[in-house]
Amino acid sequence: MTAPHPIALQVNGEHVEAYVLPRTNLADFLRENLKLTGTHVGCEHGVCGACTIRVNGEIVRSCLMLAVQAHGASVETIEGLSDSGEISDLQEAFRARNALQCGYCTPAMLITAQDLLKADAEPDRERIREHLSGNYCRCTGYQAIIDAVEATARARKNSDEGRAP
Repeated sequence: MTAPHPIALQVNGEHVEAYVLPRTNLADFLRENLKLTGTHVGCEHGVCGACTIRVNGEIVRSCLMLAVQAHGASVETIEGLSDSGEISDLQEAFRARNALQCGYCTPAMLITAQDLLKADAEPDRERIREHLSGNYCRCTGYQAIIDAVEATARARKNSDEGRAP
C-alpha cells in the first residue's frame, strides 16, 4: 500500500496541513477531509464542471487535480467566496432569477461566472454562454443563469459608475 504524503496549502485563507494518499483528487480531499461539501463531484472526468474551484486565482476542475499537486497552493472554494462576500451580488441575482433550482451545479456556476466577471466587466450574452459552457446544468435551461450573470455585470457597472469622481 502507498504511504500518505504530507501536503500544506491555504484553503479559503486558512493554513491546512494533512497527509493524503498520492491518488486522492483535490475534490475528494476538500469534501472528505475538510468537509467543504460545496465542491460537487459529477462526472469525475472534468467534463461537467461541478467540481470547479480556484487554485492560485485560476479556475480548475478539482476532480482532475490531485491533492498533492495543491501543495503550496492557495485554494478557494464556494464556501470561501461566499463567506468573504465576493459573490454576494451574484448569489442574489441567481436567487432572484431562479437560476439555481436543484443547486447541484450552482457553486461551480457561481465560481465560473465570477471568473468571467473579473476578466470582463461587460460580457455580452454570447460571451457569458461561452464562458459557462463547461458547466452543465440539468434544471434551468441556462437562460436564468445567463440572465443572472448579465444582471450582475450591469449592476456592478452601474455601481462603479456611481462611485466615479
